[in-house]
Amino acid sequence: MGIKSAAPGKLFDGGGLFLDVRENGSRYWRLKYRFAGKERLLAFGVYPEVSLSEARSRRDAARAALRDGRDPGAIKRAHKVASKVAAANSFEAVGLEWLAKQKPKMAPATHAKAEWMLQRIPLDRCASDRRD
Repeated sequence: MGIKSAAPGKLFDGGGLFLDVRENGSRYWRLKYRFAGKERLLAFGVYPEVSLSEARSRRDAARAALRDGRDPGAIKRAHKVASKVAAANSFEAVGLEWLAKQKPKMAPATHAKAEWMLQRIPLDRCASDRRD
């Protein structure tokens, strides 16, 4: 049976990986696993954006984390939070926040010039110049 013609339900691949086919035709890769005695589900993405081979490699990585005693769901959540924090602390975000706070104190021409200058800064270069 092919993935595209699958009926609604679960198509198991092995090692806890399955394709959840919904009534509306959407297909989601999921991993069923147990951690600390509880059954958990981990989402890998939507088919066809995530291929079968990519879903299998993600399953293998999650299984490796389980073998090391780490919860793959907690790891995924931690990465998500870290990326949000990194985006919020970017030069662009800080600069725009500063500009919004300074707007009442600035003359309209000064605010427009500061906004124009912020837009001209190559943000990808700022990230690479940062020293940790």
